[in-house]
Amino acid sequence: MSAPDGSPVGAERSIGQLFASATTEMSALVHDEIALAKAQLKQDVKRGATSGGAFTLAGAVLVFSLPMLNFALAYGIRTWTDWNLAICFVLSFAANVLVAGVLALIGVVFAKKAKKSKGPQKVAASVKETAGVLQKAKPHPRPAPATTPELEDRAPAAIEAVARSSS
Repeated sequence: MSAPDGSPVGAERSIGQLFASATTEMSALVHDEIALAKAQLKQDVKRGATSGGAFTLAGAVLVFSLPMLNFALAYGIRTWTDWNLAICFVLSFAANVLVAGVLALIGVVFAKKAKKSKGPQKVAASVKETAGVLQKAKPHPRPAPATTPELEDRAPAAIEAVARSSS
């Protein structure tokens, strides 16, 4: 098994490798949060479009079906009840208004759902929280290595070898 940067797990990694790994993971986190915001915004737009479609459909039903439905319903009521034809037309119109009202209520429900959705606000809060945690993060102090007599004898030679290799 290996770490995200390809080094074996449990192996000592340099500060540069740790920083590169942290940078890669932060970049992936930011990209994932942006993708989440886009998905939630897409869902909100879809709800808004559904609401607009329901309102449009309600208007179309009311406008285009009134003449045909009014005549058919009015004459049907007259046939079944022998009421005055004017009353039958008023009842026919009332039925059309009822259907349009139900469709408008559906539109209102979807509009409220789209308005109440707090998808992008949740993502923004999550990003702020992540940034706050990272700003407060401090490196853990490393314990001082235990000194043994055999290591103290090699210390000057090791320091000199490191100094020569870095110059």
